[in-house]
Amino acid sequence: QVQLVESGGGLVQAGGSLRLSCVASGNVDSILFMGWYRQVPGKQRELVAGIGRGGISRYTDSMKGRVTISRDRVENTVYLYLQMNNLKPEDTAVYYCASSRNWTPESWGQGTQVSVSS
Repeated sequence: QVQLVESGGGLVQAGGSLRLSCVASGNVDSILFMGWYRQVPGKQRELVAGIGRGGISRYTDSMKGRVTISRDRVENTVYLYLQMNNLKPEDTAVYYCASSRNWTPESWGQGTQVSVSS
């Protein structure tokens, strides 16, 4: 079992930056994949960026060049970050941290709201 807690969301003007953080605890040795997803009301949750245990990352086309995902481990805690730059109003969503033992999310955080004003 993995527990995930996100932080770092907030309100920012268009063109601004935010850094989201996620702290993973519990059975972190089992984690293969971690990712950031986002969801707006009425739409499906979508992958923003993902990273494997070996550091290979992938990004959704709409945010390529504007976001960077990174992952770190300190003892039995894994930290996942999402640096977001040049934010746009359409990036407004609830952002979720996820982890899994394969490539399909199994554990989710509670979400953190990101709001971008024009």
